[in-house]
Amino acid sequence: MHLVFVDPGDNITQRTNPCYMSLIIIILCIALLVLLITLFKVNAFIAFLISSILAGLLLGIEVSKITSSIQKGMGDMLGTLAIIVVCGAMLGKLAAESGAAQQIAAGLMKLFGERHIQWALMITGFIIGIPLFYNVGFVLVVPLIFSVAQKYKMPAVYIGVPMLASLSVTHGFLPPHPSPTALVTQFNADIGTTLFYGIIVGIPTVILAGPVFSKALKNIKSPFLKTFESRDIPVGELPSLGLSIFSSLLPVILLGITTISGNVALEDGLPKTIVYFLGDPAIVMILSLAVATYTLGLRAGMSMKKIMDIYSESVKDIAMLLLIMGGAGALKQVLIDSGVSDEIAVLLNGLDVHPLLLGWTIACVIRLCVGSATVAGLTAAGIVVPLLDRPDVNPNLMVLAVGAGSLMFSHVNDSGFWLFKEYFNLSIKETIRSWSLMETIVSISGLIGVMILNAFV
Repeated sequence: MHLVFVDPGDNITQRTNPCYMSLIIIILCIALLVLLITLFKVNAFIAFLISSILAGLLLGIEVSKITSSIQKGMGDMLGTLAIIVVCGAMLGKLAAESGAAQQIAAGLMKLFGERHIQWALMITGFIIGIPLFYNVGFVLVVPLIFSVAQKYKMPAVYIGVPMLASLSVTHGFLPPHPSPTALVTQFNADIGTTLFYGIIVGIPTVILAGPVFSKALKNIKSPFLKTFESRDIPVGELPSLGLSIFSSLLPVILLGITTISGNVALEDGLPKTIVYFLGDPAIVMILSLAVATYTLGLRAGMSMKKIMDIYSESVKDIAMLLLIMGGAGALKQVLIDSGVSDEIAVLLNGLDVHPLLLGWTIACVIRLCVGSATVAGLTAAGIVVPLLDRPDVNPNLMVLAVGAGSLMFSHVNDSGFWLFKEYFNLSIKETIRSWSLMETIVSISGLIGVMILNAFV
């Protein structure tokens, strides 16, 4: 149903033109989205809705089904992220107001020194990123980044990019994250070997995309969101360092425990049910917020009313962020329902290149078009599976190649782009210059690491 005029007798035209036309339509719709936001100053959520409707019409989705795609996209996106983002913002605000973030920042600075704080944050991000889902990790570490930046008068983007690069690498490369775990299954790879290779490739990738690249970002100013502003509390009134770390990083602890438990062969029954229930990111955030309400709030002498006021204030700054993320989900769903990602993958499958490079390329193109790293990775997987029969293809490295490709140049159709933009209070240009380029470095460096490793294994 694509708007393409072809000669019925021309098989080549029939096979290729719809895909090229779809690519042109996607480029035009994304260009419109950017123009609406930047030139015409249209609210990003409204701009997403306009672009989604236009994309649906031009890509041939039935008019009666376009709104269904938009509603499904928003519902799927917010259904997954709303609880995590809201509870994360509340936890971050309480950590800031109670002095826990201030205590953690002081502890990190004392351990690593101001000169090496980027490396401290990068290492922390990589360690906690292995068991932590990306969006949970993002909303968890942002308050810490801002706390360090505010206390020591350092640019938030400059010190934050290394930590977020670590989270991005673990999200795209390492099991038990959803995409690499699913790829391991589809490619019949070994999850332990993939994790080992992923760490080998991931460490130099994070260093390049983090401390090295961030040197070019020192002059980007990031006005602090009120949610993460914190007053300096006298040292005697701060919670202990141990309690601050425990309360702030409880989501990491819970997810780590449930991940390890989930990998143990459990028989069907109550123990397995409990593990899966407690391992859900939304449940983890709810439990963590409940614990922090006591440890950082009630135990420290705060009234319940004051704690709830802190929570209410934290939600105000993320209300529009949630709508924008929902808009990104709507556009993503329209592109998926149109079938354009499958068309693009089929077109690229005929290229005569190394299978690892091909897997990376397919994931890159789909990522650029639909925004979701998970969708890009899983869609690419279905195309490259036949290539795994070749003796020169290592399935564990194919997981990493596709994972790296799925992180390529995050832009306006990716919820991660808007998370970074809104939390760091940046313009679209500044977000592309920092976040998008950081993701690009992660993707390209990951591919280079995979190809080098392929020469030795």
